[in-house]
Amino acid sequence: MLEKFTSIFKIKDLRRKILLTLGIIAVFRLAASIPVPGVRIDALKSLFRSSALLGLLDMFSGGTLSRFSVVTLGLNPYINASIMLQLLTMIFPKLEELSKEGDYGRERIEQYTKFLTVPLAVFQAIGTYFLLRKQGVVGSLDPLAMVVLVLTLGAGTLLTIWLGGLISEYGVGNGISVLILAGILSRVPLSFAQALSTTGTENTFGLVIYLVAAFLLVGAVVMVNEGTREIPVRYARRVRGSGDYGGQSTHLPLRVNQVGMIPIIFAMSLILIPSMAASYLEGVKIPVLGAVLTMIPRLLRPDSSFYNALYFFLVVAFTYFYTAVTFNPEKIADDIKKYGGFIPGIRPGRATSSYLSWVLTRITLVGAIFLGLLAILPSIGQRLTGVTALALGGTGVLIVVSVILETLKKIEARVIMSDYEGFLK
Repeated sequence: MLEKFTSIFKIKDLRRKILLTLGIIAVFRLAASIPVPGVRIDALKSLFRSSALLGLLDMFSGGTLSRFSVVTLGLNPYINASIMLQLLTMIFPKLEELSKEGDYGRERIEQYTKFLTVPLAVFQAIGTYFLLRKQGVVGSLDPLAMVVLVLTLGAGTLLTIWLGGLISEYGVGNGISVLILAGILSRVPLSFAQALSTTGTENTFGLVIYLVAAFLLVGAVVMVNEGTREIPVRYARRVRGSGDYGGQSTHLPLRVNQVGMIPIIFAMSLILIPSMAASYLEGVKIPVLGAVLTMIPRLLRPDSSFYNALYFFLVVAFTYFYTAVTFNPEKIADDIKKYGGFIPGIRPGRATSSYLSWVLTRITLVGAIFLGLLAILPSIGQRLTGVTALALGGTGVLIVVSVILETLKKIEARVIMSDYEGFLK
């Protein structure tokens, strides 16, 4: 293992990429430590501890949102724009055709994503300011200071996207994912130190159980994230003139987790909309509406059973919905038929489409239940272990494991390529 690790740094090009990636991460973390003036940090931290949605957004921003730094918005507007454009690709045929045009199509869609990021960043900057002002974190600003604040936060988002693009082009791994990974990992030592300082000797056993569960969770995430069902596909043998084509056997991989963590984002946003609306309407003098607004925060407390059950159900539902949007069995079946392929024992065409839907539905059930358990895992972990300083965040573990696996695969591919280059020389 140590020999493989040292062999990575023996490759000059790969060593340069890794050092460049580390340097860009350092620049990003430096920008994340520069706060915007006029913010009450204590009130800001208290607000983020009380809101699960803000905690999730803070995780995607790499911890910059809870500090209200110059890169506060981080990658949130870009992620939202990417999700919106991906959904629009399924709706508008021209965007779908563009997505199939190889590198050119991907570059154009990436350009559209960045264009859409700008208004989303402005809108989110204004919304963040009004939310923090209502909570007493920042005071009211005059119009000029408001414009400066919005421009600063928007420029911070563009800076973060630019740094991520540099990593993708000149560094190692997907730049956006690497910056999110760096933000999550940067908070682990502080959280662990707080857990050790706040956990008494009577709860040491609970902390040990917590750490063991964390290691088991990493293994489970790796197993589910890499789990696939391989559908065998054979292609008919064709003879054209003196050439012999086809006759190959391959497989169609169906992933257990086909949609990543997008369902968790959707479910978290939807389940917290009533609570946020109730906080804005709490001063309404209508008796019936006031009773409803009082009941909503009690039902949707993150530690309540109703909240966790509803959250789990929404994650499962959104997993099936997003899988249906991103994976089209009819299109896959038509492509297999077009190129002379078939699944052994299944007729081409509609029968193949029905079979793929049947298999995908059962595989998605496992992935959906797993994502649902990951979503409510912090609440379960705190109840079982009694450790509240650390949050056994399945969402964060899913991001960390997925990004690390993806980056290691790219590094391994580069090492193998270097070995082949040496062999050819």
